[in-house]
Amino acid sequence: MPAAGGNGLPLAKRLYKSRTLGLTLGFVCVAFGMSPLSPPLWVWAFMVINAFVWPHLAYQWSRRTTSSLRCERRNLLFDSFCGGFWVGAMYFNPLPGVTTLSMMTMNNVAIGGPRFMLAGWVAQALGIGTSLLVFTPAFIAVTSQTQLYACLPILMLYPLALGWICYRQAVTLARHKRELLALSRTDSLSGLLNHGAWKDHLEIEFQRCRRDQQGAAIALIDIDHFKVINDTYGHVTGDIVLRQLSKVLRQNLRATDLAGRYGGDEFCVILPDMPLNRATEVMDALRDRFNALAYAQDPTLRASLSIGLAPYQPGHADSTSWLNDADQALYAAKSSGRNRVSSVQGTWLRSV
Repeated sequence: MPAAGGNGLPLAKRLYKSRTLGLTLGFVCVAFGMSPLSPPLWVWAFMVINAFVWPHLAYQWSRRTTSSLRCERRNLLFDSFCGGFWVGAMYFNPLPGVTTLSMMTMNNVAIGGPRFMLAGWVAQALGIGTSLLVFTPAFIAVTSQTQLYACLPILMLYPLALGWICYRQAVTLARHKRELLALSRTDSLSGLLNHGAWKDHLEIEFQRCRRDQQGAAIALIDIDHFKVINDTYGHVTGDIVLRQLSKVLRQNLRATDLAGRYGGDEFCVILPDMPLNRATEVMDALRDRFNALAYAQDPTLRASLSIGLAPYQPGHADSTSWLNDADQALYAAKSSGRNRVSSVQGTWLRSV
């Protein structure tokens, strides 16, 4: 009896394990249900094949098909058909019959939802109908104590196995979701927040500052003459410079600061709860470290930074106006000679 899974070979492997377990436990249940009826030898042979041979055949079939999911759906319907057949063969013995049908139905719901559950019921009905044609129709209304105990392993162990498989699937899906979300919000080259993610955080920080009447600053950082670096040294070197800057940002900012790549050679930083004078000191120290790192790696590579700073002000209508102040400060830093930190309240310059 298989459990839910995804598509492809991993699905076949998961269902192979759960089908092997389920049919082994189901064999015990059905065997004790059939034993008092003294069935012919071919029935015992079919029972053994169904329990111990069919899981391996189903797995090999699923491995070799182009659509593992479609193949496993067919396999599950065959499982349901066989389950219905054994219910009829046991003359509808209450506990073994209900146990067999309910385990099959649980599988079908897990892998295909309500529609596949209905398809499984149809397959079970066909199995019951086939057994009525093969065996003399009869009904046994009492489950013996031995048959009750024979049903306990599948009632206890198989739901536990199915629940564990579903739990592992849920954990895997949650991890993939987190990874995809991180990728969608991360710049692949720098490893920092991308443009959209950083602006989302800027809006959150703006609302926090307005609500709590707290201070903060934002910085826009531009690599001076980056086009010249690309044209002179090549785009590979340009990418190295971008990664160097992202590394400097990660190593020299607080854990609460949020750095991102705004686009091209422009980076951005949110500095929560930091006054403008302290933000200026931090950004100027960062500029010095980047310049020194670039010079140490290649003295001919005169990479430097222009930085525009803007503090949060109650007069800002929205986060865009706050960002515009930082953009104006960056323009002032670039137009006044580059390689400096500028703010909307003045310019602070250090030479390299």
